[in-house]
This record gives sequence, structure tokens and C-alpha cells, in this order.
Amino acid sequence: MQPGGMLLAIDTCGPAGSVALGRLAGRDLEILGEAELEGRSYAATLVAAVAELLAHAGVGLKELGGIVAVNGPGSFTGVRVGLSAVKGLAEGAQIPVVALSRLLVLARKSGVPAAALDAHRDEVYLRVEEMGSAARELLAGAGQLGAIQPAPLRVAVCDESAAKLLGLAWPETQLVRCGAPAARDALRLGEARLVAGGNVDLALLDGHYLRRSDAEIFGEAAAAGRQRA
Repeated sequence: MQPGGMLLAIDTCGPAGSVALGRLAGRDLEILGEAELEGRSYAATLVAAVAELLAHAGVGLKELGGIVAVNGPGSFTGVRVGLSAVKGLAEGAQIPVVALSRLLVLARKSGVPAAALDAHRDEVYLRVEEMGSAARELLAGAGQLGAIQPAPLRVAVCDESAAKLLGLAWPETQLVRCGAPAARDALRLGEARLVAGGNVDLALLDGHYLRRSDAEIFGEAAAAGRQRA
């Protein structure tokens, strides 16, 4: 990807989603436009929002130098809708794609290595960087949080549910409050990866779920029941 190239980012992982269009100008990234998407309506609004952004900026799809896909963790439906749209846009026009974790986007936005997002069911999606080890991301409830020792000194959070759970498990940890990660934040992080040639094979692009779907869990339980019968 060259300076002056256009870059699109799509994030449909959270309760609300967003798309953003940017342009590389030297070392700077100029945000040309962005749009918020209401949760649970991504399938009906995402492609139209992208088309509107491109039209407003006078940019054709084939002019894009790359697409940044936030691939989870988050809503199973939201992640799948977003990735399906990314694949549809990128395949025909041969646009390189990079995939980013929403936890990584939050961590970089806040400037804090550790980050957490509400995963519902009294659990959080958690990113931690432990001494001497690469960062890892996991689904954690109170038990898993208690087993992480020592607890991080600081953790970025953008919702009250995650903050409450972490506050109970790690009372000494500083919770750094930050706005929810959005597509524009992913743009700033993803463009460096695209410039470095870190694009993914679309055939291998998948969701970063951390949690198995209810269909998988209940399907296994039903199969086990049939075997016992």
C-alpha cells in the first residue's frame, strides 16, 4: 500500500458498529468519512453505509488500497455479517485485507497493554500481556481472572459490565476508561499492517470469537444425550 492510498475499515463486533474511510497522506492518516451502524441491523445497513461513504468521497471500490476487518471478539452474528461483507467487497476487486482483534484496537486506543470487553454471562473478553510472554486473549469469568497472577496494573475498559467484574476480581488494578473502539481506530492500526504487507488469505479469514456459539454447545450436549440413550 502506497502513500495516498485509500483505506476502508469495518467493525460490526459490538453493540453498535461503524465503518470508516481514510487516506494515507505521508505519515498521517486523514479520515475522509465515517458512519455509525445500529446493532442488530448490520445485515441491512452495512453495505449501503460503505457505498455511501465511497460515493461521498468520490472513491470507487477498486481505488481502495486495503480493507481493515475487525474480526472479534463480540457478537457472533455481527462478526459474521462484517466478515461476509469484507470478503464480498475484497474478492471481486482484489483488495488486500488485514484482520484485527477488537481487544487490540481498544488497547492501542487507550495506550494500555491490557484491555477488557463485556462478554455477557458474567464474563469478559480479556487481553493481557504477561512478563516474558506474548499477549494472549481469552474469555474469562471470576475464576479465570482470579487465576491470573499477578493481575495487570492497568486495564482499559469501555463498558460498565466489564469494569464491575474486573473491579471485584482485581481491586488493586487501575481501570482506564476509554471510548469504545470504532472503525476509525482500527484504520490507524491496520494501515501499518497493510503497508508492511500483513494481509490475510480471504479463504482463511474467520471470526476471532473466543467463545463457542450456543449452537455448538447445545449441539454437543444433544449428541451426548443421544449417545447415552
